[in-house]
Amino acid sequence: MMKLFRKMNMKYVTGLLLLSWLFYSCSSQTKQAADDPCRVEHPEWTRSAVIYEVNVRQYTPEGSFEAFERHLPRLRDLGVDILWFMPIHPISQTKRKGSLGSYYAISDYKAVNPEFGTLVDFKRLVEKAHEMGFKVMLDWVANHSGWDCHWLHEHPDWYVCDSLGRPVAPYDWTDVAKLNYDNEDLRRAMLDAMRFWVENFDIDGFRCDVAYEVPTSFWEQARAELNEIKPLFMLAESEKPELLNLAFDADYAWELMHIMNAVAKGEKNVKDIEAYLFKNDTLLCPDAYKMNFLTNHDENSWNGTEYERYGAGVAAFAVLTYTLNGMPLIYSGQEVGLRKRLLFFEKDLIPSFKDNETTAFYKALNELKHSQELLKAGKEGGAFHRIPTSEPERILAFSRTKASQELIVLLNLSAASLEFSTSAVLSGSTYREYFSGEEYAALPNRLDAWEYLVLIKQN
Repeated sequence: MMKLFRKMNMKYVTGLLLLSWLFYSCSSQTKQAADDPCRVEHPEWTRSAVIYEVNVRQYTPEGSFEAFERHLPRLRDLGVDILWFMPIHPISQTKRKGSLGSYYAISDYKAVNPEFGTLVDFKRLVEKAHEMGFKVMLDWVANHSGWDCHWLHEHPDWYVCDSLGRPVAPYDWTDVAKLNYDNEDLRRAMLDAMRFWVENFDIDGFRCDVAYEVPTSFWEQARAELNEIKPLFMLAESEKPELLNLAFDADYAWELMHIMNAVAKGEKNVKDIEAYLFKNDTLLCPDAYKMNFLTNHDENSWNGTEYERYGAGVAAFAVLTYTLNGMPLIYSGQEVGLRKRLLFFEKDLIPSFKDNETTAFYKALNELKHSQELLKAGKEGGAFHRIPTSEPERILAFSRTKASQELIVLLNLSAASLEFSTSAVLSGSTYREYFSGEEYAALPNRLDAWEYLVLIKQN
């Protein structure tokens, strides 16, 4: 009887220990999940998406929503997924720069620039874009407003002021006044304005201007509240890692763009790109995205076209922006090889959108992005593996792998034709070069100046 009791007692104790372990384990995992700052849930449609930045003012002679709408079939054929509209709001007259002013000096957050059309026109454009499969993002300027925004006169305490009580301009942006996020009423008003466009126009996300200048707590609050309406895509003009924890899906790959500019000039090399990629692995949430780009409205207007900055390396760097983890961007006119700096405060028409070799190139890149699971953004994409070569400063070679899938990218990021060797070997399968269709049984050992190859394993 005593032996039986001891046997039963041991089973009881063992059971208690097991239950205790399970409780501790579950509690520990729950605490770990709660402590994990990286909890943004990306809409699934974002993972293979390509963003297209729309500059309505310079897009057509009319510079209107209605005129831009006629380009939707062309952009659908190009293969872009998200239409990011530069600010569409009325532009402040007070302290205006140039004759038309900056899109980023907003006078009314719940209206549209009359130069572009009406609220009805914009709603029709969004509905048409949705019918054709596009998602629509608005450029949102939360850090500052124009000087004749009604908020400044009705609620001067919503603005940052100097020691004399005068509203201040951020940086040298004299046409705008900085908003004060210590004021809870300002926060509520800004969130209300953002909700207005989601609830009434069904927009799918926001590109947030100078997001790093606005408190992270505001963006986290905005993401939580807006997601109650619908799942949104949030893009931060920032490289502040904490914004990707709870607020934003993606931020800018500014540093990469600057490195690419420097590589094109011979001031940096492939090792600098490699160091940047490994740094991101340590700093960012595993499922965070970077928006990779060659150009945008700021770069084009203030620093030059991609042809000025990258020279003969434009195509090679474009391939890089599509094959690294992240989401690629095309700016208005980039798809036709725009070689003109567009004026920022004046009307300055993009000369033509006639299809050409550049259009075919970006269409092919978009098809590559859509067709290859390995190129999905975030943790669902293929793992990145650097392939060492005998030219580590000029040849960038890497693979993206996931299960049995593999994609290999080789880029000569120099102005010299190079012969090189590598210890890496192909897995035995046939690899087809994406652009030429040529089949490879072994890695090549020569690349012409600025040449690029994308080899896809044929399963």
